[in-house]
Order: sequence, then structure tokens, then C-alpha cells
Amino acid sequence: MIRTASLLILTLIVIPVITVWFDTPPDAVQWQMIKSTGSLMLSAALGCFILSEITRNCSQFDKLWSILPVVYAWMIAAIGEWNERLLLMAVLATIWGLRLTYNFARRGGYSWKFWEGEEDYRWEVLRQRKEFQSKTAWTLFNFFFISLYQNALVWMFTLPPIIAWQARDSALGAADAIFAILFVALVVTETVADQQQYDFQTEKYRKKAAGEALNEEEKQGFISSGLWKYSRHPNYAAEQSLWVVFYLMAAFAAGRYLNWSAAGSLLLILLFQGSSNFSEEISSGKYPAYKDYIRKVPRFIPRIF
Repeated sequence: MIRTASLLILTLIVIPVITVWFDTPPDAVQWQMIKSTGSLMLSAALGCFILSEITRNCSQFDKLWSILPVVYAWMIAAIGEWNERLLLMAVLATIWGLRLTYNFARRGGYSWKFWEGEEDYRWEVLRQRKEFQSKTAWTLFNFFFISLYQNALVWMFTLPPIIAWQARDSALGAADAIFAILFVALVVTETVADQQQYDFQTEKYRKKAAGEALNEEEKQGFISSGLWKYSRHPNYAAEQSLWVVFYLMAAFAAGRYLNWSAAGSLLLILLFQGSSNFSEEISSGKYPAYKDYIRKVPRFIPRIF
């Protein structure tokens, strides 16, 4: 995991530097957008780190994952004097944020004592590994990866509207509508996948508590029906795809198909690769049938044939 985290942190630096080097430098308004949202991101990262150290709960950023991108998108739209394309992208980010916030809230993710709540089980699994037995090692991991990297990543995949600002003099067109429809369709796909997972887990634990017989899928312990029959992580697949679409919407409008704002969606893909590896390692240890599921079902992209 240290190797994966180190690679992700390195790419967080390397990819933006490379893309900026080969791209047109931001203008004054774009720099204002970057600085304003970037300052908020750094403040959020520091706040998450301090709270997690005080409470010993490293899932402080989980509460902000679905909220900050919405704030960033509207900040960019405001600095861009409410350009219609920036407004559209802010609305799309808001649709995504409302759905994910609701999904997190119904699982008990929020409390009026905002620093409390259940910690992601994966952090406790990591704490038990020998490389994190040192308090210093864990503190550094918490600061650089859990707090700073995750905040920086979420900030970066919300930056494509800054590129769209360069097309401020062009009206919304058919391409914008197509990208917007694709984005919403992917949000719907993610919603369906999460709902299927939620229904499966809720019913499984209800039956266990009531002493009722489990069906075959519930006995194996994990969902493998619905969208999960075609992809081991359909929700992750949709999440990565919709931010790629978000990037393409801005890139197409500006006529710059490869630009520095691609860094966010590229880093998100790398993060989900590492995150799904870790989750599947845990699932394979808990459920004997999971290894067979891995052999039969693709990780993200369903098989066409």
C-alpha cells in the first residue's frame, strides 16, 4: 500500500507539471480560479488532518468528497462571471454531489458532531500492517495521502471548467448537450449500482438478525447480480467515466483535447485502480467465492463478447 500511495503522490506532482509544460499557460482569470479554489482545498486538507489526529478517525474527508467539488464548480462559475457553460458544468457537478451526499448520509455518514462518524474499515486494516505500526509512519500517511492527496485529487478533477472559460465567447451547442446527457446517464448508472449494493447488504443483514434463511447470493456474502453481474465495480466505473466526460466537455468547447485539466481524471483512474485492488484483497479474504467472481467478471468495463 505504501508503494501505491507513493506512486499516487508522485503522479499528483508529475502529471500536472507535464501537462502544464506542454500546454498553454493559464491567463489571469484562470489563475484567480486556481488560486481561490486551491486555497480552499489546502484549508480543507489541513482541517481534515487536524481533526483526524484529534479524533483518531481518518475518515474526515469522506464527509467532504461529495461537497467540495460542488463548491469549487460554483466558485469557478462566479469568478467567470456566470458564463453559461460554466453554469452548466456547475449544475452537473451539483447533480453528482447531491446524489453522492444522499448516498453517504443514508449510511450514517453525517452527524451534528461533524467530526464523529464511522471510519472507513480499510484504514483500520492498514493500521494493522507492520509498515504502519509506527505512529510516525501512520501520521505521515494520514497527512500526505489521506488528507492532502485526496483533497488535491478532488480539487483537480473539478478544474475542467477553468479550461471551458477559454470558450466563453461561444454559445452552448449540441456537443454540450451530448456531454451533459452522458454525465447525467453515468450519475444514474452509479445511483442504480449503489442502490443494488445497498438493498443487497440491507436485506442480508436483516435476514441474519432475524434468523431467516439466506439465498445463495447472500450466503456467498457479496452482490453479484444486477449491474454487478457485468462489472465488479459498476459504481466505480461510472464515477471515473463521468469525470472523464466532464473533462471532455471542457476540452471540446475550448478545442484543446489534451490540456492540463486532464490531470484530475487521470489521477482518479489511478486512485480507483489502487483502491479496488485493496478492497478486493480484503473481500477475497472474507469471502471464499470472491476469487472465482474475480476470474469471471471484469473489474470495471463489462465484456462485450
